[in-house]
Amino acid sequence: MTSPLSRRTFLKGSVAAGIAAQLSMRAPAAEARGGIPYHVLGRTKEKVSAIGVGGFHIGQKPTEDEAIRIVRTALDSGINFLDNCWDYNGGVSEVRMGKALRDGYREKAFLMSKIDGHTKEAAARQIDESLARLQTDHVDLMQFHEIIRPGDPELVFGSGGSLEAMLEAQKAGKVRHIGFTGHKHPDIHLHMLEVAKAHDFHFDTVQMPLNVMDAHFESFGQKVLPVLVERGIGVLGMKPIGSGWILESKTVSAVECLHYAMSLPTSVVITGCDSLAILEQALNAARSFQPMDQAQIEALLAKTAPVATAGKFEGYKTTHTFDGTIQNPQWLG
Repeated sequence: MTSPLSRRTFLKGSVAAGIAAQLSMRAPAAEARGGIPYHVLGRTKEKVSAIGVGGFHIGQKPTEDEAIRIVRTALDSGINFLDNCWDYNGGVSEVRMGKALRDGYREKAFLMSKIDGHTKEAAARQIDESLARLQTDHVDLMQFHEIIRPGDPELVFGSGGSLEAMLEAQKAGKVRHIGFTGHKHPDIHLHMLEVAKAHDFHFDTVQMPLNVMDAHFESFGQKVLPVLVERGIGVLGMKPIGSGWILESKTVSAVECLHYAMSLPTSVVITGCDSLAILEQALNAARSFQPMDQAQIEALLAKTAPVATAGKFEGYKTTHTFDGTIQNPQWLG
């Protein structure tokens, strides 16, 4: 248990100051659908649900039929943001989502996927494979996945790099908006943004971990989030529960984790739903959501501060467990 003295010390620290600044940047919800808050996605005019369904988990634990029910129940219940990736579960996640989007469900969704390829050839192939699996002629958002190495930005933007394929796909109507993701270190995100700026390119979205542990260690929330808000880039928060690792800390509940991430200036908080029960938990968290004020967030972070040292519950930052392109370098092209 955190002592009153240590909690007071924490509350006076830079983390608390950073949270106060973040709350001042928080944009109001644009509207609500089915009780789910919606936000405008950065400088785009797109309206997206404050909670999004992650694509990785639907390709794992549930059966295909249950995965389809998860996606369709989410869309019927007011969520419109769907996340996926070319490499998730060897393509199974996209195949299942594609089946779920039949029978008119594609029209209900803001559909996002990601590619790993760093070369123009690999990226173009992966874009087309994703579209085929998803059974659609376009995605609303395609992102460069796993920008996790310091040199990744130069490869994406270099001659013959994946940006060339992405721009051609956008021109052809296969891709509407372009973003990037990463989970390793905030400085790599900042470097990607500066390389983009040097090439006079503006990302529509950036995806990164935003959770109650991130605030204390190599923080995307402290370093990258203010830059995204300043530049009008849509913020996609991921790993709000740290793929379940954060709950192992026994300091916070799943709903507290979701409400914290939703209280930041995020456009969407993407959460994995491997069962209808977990989806219902996410729906209830969204419908009951009231933005946390600074005192509430400080109290929550004071509980997690003692166990957040060195990224203990953020294995995606400190290990290669979550690094698909490290384990499969051939995906990069």
